Amino acid sequence: MVIRMPTNPQRNDKATGKLPADLRKWLDSNHIEEIEAVIPDMTGAAKGKILPAKKYQEDVGLRLPESIFGQTVDGDYPKEWDILSESDGDIFLKPDPSTVRPVPFATDPTAVIIHDCYHFDGQPVEVAPRQVLRRVLDLYREQGWDPVVAPEVEFYLVKPNPDADYPLEPPVGRSGRPESGRQSFSIDAVNEFDPLFEDLYDYCDTQDIGIETLIHESGVTQMEINLVHGNALELADQVFLFKRGLREVAMRHNIYATFMAAPMEKEPGSALHLHQSIVDLKTGLNIFSDPAGNESQWFRWHIGGLQRYLPSAVALVAPNVNSYRRLAPDEFGTPTNVEWGYDNRTAGLRVPISNAQARRVENRIAGADVNPYLAIAASLACGYLGMMEQVQPKKPVEGNAEVVTSTIPHTLKEAVGELLDCPALHPVLGEKFVRLYSSVKQHEYNIFLSVISAWEREHLLLNV
Repeated sequence: MVIRMPTNPQRNDKATGKLPADLRKWLDSNHIEEIEAVIPDMTGAAKGKILPAKKYQEDVGLRLPESIFGQTVDGDYPKEWDILSESDGDIFLKPDPSTVRPVPFATDPTAVIIHDCYHFDGQPVEVAPRQVLRRVLDLYREQGWDPVVAPEVEFYLVKPNPDADYPLEPPVGRSGRPESGRQSFSIDAVNEFDPLFEDLYDYCDTQDIGIETLIHESGVTQMEINLVHGNALELADQVFLFKRGLREVAMRHNIYATFMAAPMEKEPGSALHLHQSIVDLKTGLNIFSDPAGNESQWFRWHIGGLQRYLPSAVALVAPNVNSYRRLAPDEFGTPTNVEWGYDNRTAGLRVPISNAQARRVENRIAGADVNPYLAIAASLACGYLGMMEQVQPKKPVEGNAEVVTSTIPHTLKEAVGELLDCPALHPVLGEKFVRLYSSVKQHEYNIFLSVISAWEREHLLLNV
C-alpha cells in the first residue's frame, strides 16, 4: 500500500502520540541527556536514531523509511519493492514506555527506548518484527490466554577477528592461555572470563534483564545464559537488549561475543532454546495442566501444532545461511527433527520434568542467530494453530531421537519455500510480512551463492 501524505499533514496522535507523562518524568528524574530511539529490524539488530533528550521530549514525531524492514543482513535490498510502499514512504516511531532503560556503557547519561512502528493513518506496520509478535499474542489474548516463555541463549566468546578470511579462535582468559578442549559445565572455564561476566551482570541488572543462570556449554568458550521466564514480548525485548549489550561488554574486554549459529568449525552450534507455556488470563493457571495436575488436551494439541507446522516455520528460527551448518545431519547436540519426548534432549521438542504449573515444552531447533521477536512469534504461532485445529501429536519418542529421519529443511532456500507453501501460517504471522521476509531471505541466499569459499579453492582449484 502506498501511503500518500497530505500537503499539510496534521500529526496523527494514534501514530506518533505525545510523550507519555510517566516516560517524561523518568527521563527527567534520571537526568538523561541523550536518547537511543530503536526498533529491531528483520535480523534483530537495533536500528533507529540518536538525539538529545530535550529534542526528543519536544517532538517525538520520529520517522524512518519503511524500507528498513526490507534490508538484508549484508545491507542490500531485494527487488520486490511492491511488497512495501512504492515510494519508500515514512513510518512513525511510537515509544513503548515500558522498555525505557539506561545505557550503562554510554559516556553521557543515555536511555534506550524500544519503539513500535505505525503508518501515518495510525495503523501498525504489519512487517515490523515487534508487531508480528504482537499479532500472534493478540490471537492468544482473544482466547483468554497469555503465553509465557523462557529463552536460553548460547553464544561463543572468540578472539577479535578483524579479517573475515581467517577462522575464529578462542580468546585468551585470565590465565593467559586460550581454552583447550571442551570444558562442558566447567566453573573454572567460566571464571577465566570473570571480569567480563561481572560487567555483564552489572549491565543486565541496570537494564532489568533477568539472568537466571550462566553455564559453560559444550563448545570451546561456548556459554549459555538463561533468562527468567515471563511475558513473551517482554522476554523478546530482553533478548534483543541482551545480545547488543553482551557484544558491547565483550569488546570492552578485547573479545568478540558472537551469536552465529555455527561460528567455529568442528564445534557445536549455538541455540536459542525456547521454553513455552500458556496461562489463563482469568485464573493465572497453566492451561497445559488439567485441574488434577495431569497433561491437558491443550498441551497435547500445542505439541501437535509444533510438530505439524514448525518444519514450515524453520526460516524464522534458522534465519541465516549459516544457521543450516548447525542443523546439518550428525551435528553434535542439535536436534534435526520435530519429535517430542520427556526430558529428552535428542528431540526437537523436549518436555522438561516439572510440576503442573510449570508444565511446558522446549523448542530446541531455534538458533542463537534468530530475531527473538520472530522466533518467539513463529514458535507460538505453530502451537496456536495446533490448539485451534486440535492436532494430535505423535507418540513421545524414547531413546535417541537423532536416529529419526529429519523432517526439517536443511538450506535457507528450502526453508523459504516451505514457509511460502504453508498457507495456514500466513494469516497468523501476516501475509505481507511472510512475503517480505521470504523475499529478503531468498535474496540473502542468492548473494551467498555468489561467494567462493576457501574450501572450494582448496579442494577444487587443482583437483577437478
